[in-house]
Amino acid sequence: MKFLSLHVQFNLRAILGGAICAALLMSTQSVAKTTGEDFYNELLQSTPIYDDPELDAYIKKLGNEVVAQSEMAGEKFIFTLLDSPGLNAFATRDNYVYINRGLLNYVSNEAQLVSVLAHEVAHITRGHVTGQEGKATGAQILSTIAAVLSGSGEVYEAGMAYANSIIRGHGRRNELEADEAGAEYMAKLGYKPSEMISMLSIMKDYEMLQKDRAKAKGASKQTYHGIFASHPRNDSRLRTVVSRAQRLQSSETRGNGAVQYRKLTDGLIWGENFLAKEKKPERYSDMQLRVRFDYPEGWTQTNNASKHSSVGSPESSDAKLSLTPIARTAQSPEEYLYNFLKVAKLEQGRKISPAGLKGFTGILSGGENKPDQRIAVIYYKLNAFVFSGEVDKQEQFVDTDKLFSASIKTFRPISRREIEGQKPKTIHYVKATTATSFEALGKAFKLNSTEIDDLRIINGHYPSGEPRAGDWIKIFKQ
Repeated sequence: MKFLSLHVQFNLRAILGGAICAALLMSTQSVAKTTGEDFYNELLQSTPIYDDPELDAYIKKLGNEVVAQSEMAGEKFIFTLLDSPGLNAFATRDNYVYINRGLLNYVSNEAQLVSVLAHEVAHITRGHVTGQEGKATGAQILSTIAAVLSGSGEVYEAGMAYANSIIRGHGRRNELEADEAGAEYMAKLGYKPSEMISMLSIMKDYEMLQKDRAKAKGASKQTYHGIFASHPRNDSRLRTVVSRAQRLQSSETRGNGAVQYRKLTDGLIWGENFLAKEKKPERYSDMQLRVRFDYPEGWTQTNNASKHSSVGSPESSDAKLSLTPIARTAQSPEEYLYNFLKVAKLEQGRKISPAGLKGFTGILSGGENKPDQRIAVIYYKLNAFVFSGEVDKQEQFVDTDKLFSASIKTFRPISRREIEGQKPKTIHYVKATTATSFEALGKAFKLNSTEIDDLRIINGHYPSGEPRAGDWIKIFKQ
């Protein structure tokens, strides 16, 4: 078997922000042993499943209904709702389909969601995820996807450049084939295929907004392959394939399912889901002094809550990094070390500024009898946070000191969001009145201009539309 392409459907075409651009990498026979399950397991190490059993079951139900209308009816498909804020969905080999939680923020009804699922299923039924046009290895694909999902801008740009090089010959054809097949599946289920155009239009609006924002910052926003040079509502190729599907429309129409969709997505997380982020086992946090830092990976820590101090060590116990807070003075951090703490002259002394704070660090020579030490002091509010990194043997110091320095660099205040439990914003629905406008909603919920544009996008009214009295409008609030 050949490793299938990781195809990012709608979002790749619409070039959605935070997209898994590298997901279109295709492999050769050298990665024949890599399976869809392998990718699934790798992906879940960096991106968890969204914790909403009812919504998850809803997506699985709709997905399987789509499959039942396809050429692969009766085969097992695995539908997974990922807890990622990106406007994304994609398919991989062995019939795996992924939907990002962030995409659901932009969907307005069940029919639009089905259009996404149908498009992804179609990429599988049409064999688009089993090509071998690329030269990347399975390991490259898996590591790149993980990096992109974790927010690596550098990997994102690299993946975009590579994806651009392989998409030119196949993306245009494959996307339109998936649109055509997906629209047919929708029609057979009783949904209007035109809802696919509505969904793609929202994605195109999002692409336009992202480009405008990048341009305002003096940056360029890459697009994937620009299948829709014009707006999807005006794209003759898309309208043609969708109109064909309308002839297959079931006599038993389902409507757009907006009521059910609103019910299941009320309270959906908007943006980053801080509640889902696990605390690193190496992280030391003092909620009273409101500071934290990360010990080197794999190190364990012993904390003294009454003294607000901490000591961390590796499993070998041949090194340790300690933190002790002491009342600061009006002196600079450097003067504090020498004049108040009476530390001997440090070698390679230099100023540091983790998280923008004032600090100073250097190496305290151990002389002939003791190993060198890494010493640092960082000011935050009324305290001087003093670090001391020690090793058992001098020959260990150079390598271990790199860990000390990296750990000290992670020191920072705990944000108010963390103090308050890191509660993310959530989506809610309100019914518009004759007085409702997006500017008015922005003022009511204290949104900035950027957030008001987001509000227009998720409600399908970008760039200048307004809701009508009686419309259900999505808002996001803390």
